[in-house]
Amino acid sequence: MSAFGTIELQMLWASAALGLVQILLSVIAAAPSVGLPWALGPRDQAPAAVNTYAGRLDRALKNFTESFAIFAVAVLLANALGKHSHNSVLGAQLYFYCRVIYVPVYAIGIPFVRTLLWLGAFVGIVLLLLAVWPGL
Repeated sequence: MSAFGTIELQMLWASAALGLVQILLSVIAAAPSVGLPWALGPRDQAPAAVNTYAGRLDRALKNFTESFAIFAVAVLLANALGKHSHNSVLGAQLYFYCRVIYVPVYAIGIPFVRTLLWLGAFVGIVLLLLAVWPGL
């Protein structure tokens, strides 16, 4: 076991770090389009339209935030219940690595691969939830 505990907890930490990286990438990509005055102001008005790349990074971030909470709960449940298993490890790794690859694939605009990566991350969460299901 490492300083972070189980592999599942390591993947949770890495996924949280990935979320921060995605926020940073999204902000940097959108900055030229929205401008500094809007970014520093009260944001009462809608921002200017962003370029395709910035839009994709923003959508990838929103997609990440939709699944991250469920992933985090599944990892923390597995940890709290002592349900560390091959499936829980595989699920956590599958989620994280699919999410890492998802970002550049979405930004570049590779539709079918993006969907497969989303599905892989989804399956990772399902594996984690099955690992903590009573009686399984």
